[in-house]
Amino acid sequence: MPDARMMRASVLEAPRSMVIREVPRPALGSKEAMIRVDAVGLCGSDYHIYTGEANYNVDERGFPVPLEEHPQILGHEVTGTIEEVGDQVLDLSPGDRVVIDQGLNCVSEGKEHLCEYCASGFSHQCEWYREFGITGLPGGLADFISVPAVNLLKVTSDLPATETVMTEPLACVLHSLETVMSATSRYRFDADDPADRVRCVLICGAGPAGLLFIQALRNLYGYQGALVVSEPDPIKRALAERYGADTVDPTSSDLVDEILTRTGGRRVEFFVDAAGAGIIFEQIPALIRTQATVLMYAHGHGGASLEAMNAVQFRVPTLLCPVGASGGFDEDGRPSIYRKSLHLIEEGSIDVASLVTHVEAGLDSVATSFDDTYGSPGYVKAV
Repeated sequence: MPDARMMRASVLEAPRSMVIREVPRPALGSKEAMIRVDAVGLCGSDYHIYTGEANYNVDERGFPVPLEEHPQILGHEVTGTIEEVGDQVLDLSPGDRVVIDQGLNCVSEGKEHLCEYCASGFSHQCEWYREFGITGLPGGLADFISVPAVNLLKVTSDLPATETVMTEPLACVLHSLETVMSATSRYRFDADDPADRVRCVLICGAGPAGLLFIQALRNLYGYQGALVVSEPDPIKRALAERYGADTVDPTSSDLVDEILTRTGGRRVEFFVDAAGAGIIFEQIPALIRTQATVLMYAHGHGGASLEAMNAVQFRVPTLLCPVGASGGFDEDGRPSIYRKSLHLIEEGSIDVASLVTHVEAGLDSVATSFDDTYGSPGYVKAV
């Protein structure tokens, strides 16, 4: 007879060494809900932790804790069904479908006074921030996860878990664009003077984030100007075109020449790096107009030297580096940007179904997905 105190989890014990283990089921706090995990999105951040390229579980000095010393259960894009609630949880019930804000902040911890970041709407930069599946807290690649009720948003539609799980990726994109819109920039989408208006957007990379950026700019912000996406994969280019972008295959065309031709030599006023490739970072000075806005969304940039920053600097850009899905809190203490993201998905304003190209069978297939599926031709997103 199965032990109700235990559960299955996919445990990363060393880079590229992920095994299924029986681990203790998490304890349920009085203000928490026990979630039976229905779906987990596999993110680029997960992949980089899996391969050993990144490790966000750090000690008190800020140095990474090796996986061999502290194995991790990944999975921060999580949706599931409530199994049980703590005795102080009054607005959620067993059977409710929910999505998770995986970031623990001052409100999650029940602190009497908010830190400067939470108080100003940057919950994912909380002074006490911890994150399920990223900073060492066990994540969603398990049968169950116990989460503060204030970090949960109820799903009100009949959308499948493979779509509601995209709430976190979209929330990250929304936070990034809100950062852009609130920044003091030379060129703006809403500028009254045409000379100060964004005329051309370039997005490098048509993975999940790049494709969500296209939809958000077109569908939410009403941007009607030129929008170019650089992407080598033909399936991703087709999706980008469906969402309203023109595309360039950087493996068959020179991206700089393409941008100069398409903008009449002006270059672009708004650049989004959604790929994280080193060559892209080195091309930025040739792609952007002086005083353009540069949004560094993706991580990585392998092969790019720090000296490449010199040429970027002399373009005098507004350089923005938002991380996560920071936002303020609604009256019930729940994350406003996650609520907005889930609402947009449920009402159909943003298409996420087309982004999920691979649906894996369960915990046993996670390692195979990372090793064989991630980054393969036609791959956009696995759940």
